[in-house]
Amino acid sequence: MKRKGLLLSFITLLLIGILSACGAGGGNEASGKEKSGKNKVVIGYFPNIDHVPAMIAKEKGYYEEALGDQVEIEYKTFPDGGAFMTALKTGEIDAGLVGPAPVMNNYSNGADVKIIAGASSGGTVVVASKKSGIESLDDIHNKTFITPGVGCTHDVQFETYLQDYDIASSRIGGTLKHTTGNPAQYQAFFESGKVDLAAVPEPWASLLIKDGAKVIVDTKDIAYGTTLPNTVLVTSNKFIKENKDLVQNIVKAHKKAVDFINENKEEARDIAIQSIKDITNQELDPEIIDSAWKRVRYTTEVDEKVLQDFSNSSYDLKFLKEKPDLKGLVDTSFLN
Repeated sequence: MKRKGLLLSFITLLLIGILSACGAGGGNEASGKEKSGKNKVVIGYFPNIDHVPAMIAKEKGYYEEALGDQVEIEYKTFPDGGAFMTALKTGEIDAGLVGPAPVMNNYSNGADVKIIAGASSGGTVVVASKKSGIESLDDIHNKTFITPGVGCTHDVQFETYLQDYDIASSRIGGTLKHTTGNPAQYQAFFESGKVDLAAVPEPWASLLIKDGAKVIVDTKDIAYGTTLPNTVLVTSNKFIKENKDLVQNIVKAHKKAVDFINENKEEARDIAIQSIKDITNQELDPEIIDSAWKRVRYTTEVDEKVLQDFSNSSYDLKFLKEKPDLKGLVDTSFLN
């Protein structure tokens, strides 16, 4: 029970936002020329398993190695995509890892942001509580499902998947009820009977499954499966124009970190566990990480068509008022 409590405490800390002040870089000034004469490059990321490439790059010194002695590397951690995008827009960070949804939304609203590489994909799972009586999609009519947010990545993936089965949420005329909440509370919601289903990212899916939840739609089956990036490497057009060589080397370091993960999975897992512990003072169970790891794919690939299709789905499901045009958002030239 202690281990379970620690896990839930970690997740709660992660989602309520205190991590924006944790770890290296909390409260630091925006990037620029330092008194030492060095240029500073600030890298942002979240302390969760989708963002392991940043943890590996930091632990192994890949950014320092790629950018050279005249560049100081600083790291900042963030609690959510909104805070990350604000930091990017204000120049508080220069590049980093974030989910595609806030990137696409900000880009559609005119923000200066550019996706320059993928980082990870997959990880979304739909699970049902033991109390729900749900054994398959045939049983979900008039039930209640939960996601972290309205129109979030996991919500769009699930509702897009349901279209093939003529099932829709009550928001657009169907019978399936929808609510939102902190994934750290999903187990409590399940036990209370307040919700029946959860469309949830890893490692929360593995935590719920360990506590008895049933997998209804696995990662490989849900809409966009492992093809949709759940984390991307981004920067701004301004930073690219002013620091093209630096951006090239940032991508080089990032790619090296992704390659390391795929070639040294056990060591990468241990680095991730230790990194998260250093930032949050909480330690994840290696068994949970191993389970979650199986559903997440680490890759620098970015499929621009999939991103556009995903945005179109958001529009079709009436999460967006206007059909988005993501032309120009992705620049994979630095991966060549």
